[in-house]
Amino acid sequence: MTDAAPNPNRPGPPMAMLAELTHRCPLSCPYCSNPLELTRKAGELATEEWSDIFRQAAALGVLQLHLSGGEPASRGDLVALVEAARDAGLYSNLITSGIGLTRDRLQALDAAGLDHVQLSLQGVDAGMADRVGGYRGGFERKMKVAGWIAEIGFPLTINAVVHKQNLDRLEDAIDLAESLGARRLEVATVQFHGWATVNRAALMPTAEQAKRTHAIVRDARERLMGRMVIDYVPADHHAQFPKACMGGWGSIGLNVVPDGRVMPCHAAHTIPGLVFDKATEVPLADIWYDSPAFNAYRGDDWMQEPCRSCERKTVDFGGCRCQAMAVLGDPAATDPVCSKSPHHQDLVAKAIADGDAAESDFTYRVLGA
Repeated sequence: MTDAAPNPNRPGPPMAMLAELTHRCPLSCPYCSNPLELTRKAGELATEEWSDIFRQAAALGVLQLHLSGGEPASRGDLVALVEAARDAGLYSNLITSGIGLTRDRLQALDAAGLDHVQLSLQGVDAGMADRVGGYRGGFERKMKVAGWIAEIGFPLTINAVVHKQNLDRLEDAIDLAESLGARRLEVATVQFHGWATVNRAALMPTAEQAKRTHAIVRDARERLMGRMVIDYVPADHHAQFPKACMGGWGSIGLNVVPDGRVMPCHAAHTIPGLVFDKATEVPLADIWYDSPAFNAYRGDDWMQEPCRSCERKTVDFGGCRCQAMAVLGDPAATDPVCSKSPHHQDLVAKAIADGDAAESDFTYRVLGA
């Protein structure tokens, strides 16, 4: 009896896991990547269920655990969850708006083993930040939290989601991140999934803003080299080629949402026909290696032309499956961001029209009834 041929699309173990602990959040950001149908508190996993998933993740090979939401500080058991991550041997990063954190709570998280904090930035002053976040007093609170983070000694990343209505102050955002002692700054141009799809015209950068942002980031990287790392997610609707979304579908990371379903990325639920197993019902390793959802877009057998014969297919992996679904209604299509896609010019024209539209009010993220 001969052994079965190895699966050429079988990935290595995942490096990172995003744990969306809750969809509850005091902010109402109009670009939130959470789904339009949010999980309520009653549907969230319990402390021990999350702890077991953390242990499974470590056994699978995960090294980094990103504790996210919603706002993870909305959970009263956050310290216990950080302790569980530490006991599992995972490096833990708290992704937070800062709302719900006090100095005492941050000290408790430090004692529990939290390794890193990523603090979101909606604007460089209260006027813009509180309007974008839909939360009065949020910016002032955030600055206090940033001070406590520095006092305690957590490594800090500032995550600045930028869009049409705040991009013109990107240089101020870089200066603010530097003044707060951030070791890393993420300049993340809004991605059009989740609530951002409802706010396209209000958020889409202009082509000129996108071009200018490249230059600002380039100059800041040179100036701050050795002091602060700057990660940059460009405005892909104004780009020539797509980003390698998630490093390739089911390749380097996985997401677990509040009810325990495991997905290759935060927007994978938008693709019809995919069934996502719960880590409370199916072992995490079985989901990662063997589930149809994770294997759906691994390798290149699923690709259509021009991706199938393109030299870039091992660089960007055909781009974003969720974006292809959102724009074209076909998750196997070439990401229309790619200049080789027959739909690219339509996407660019729509992006220019949305970018040039007058600034408008936001439709805010809400948990609903």
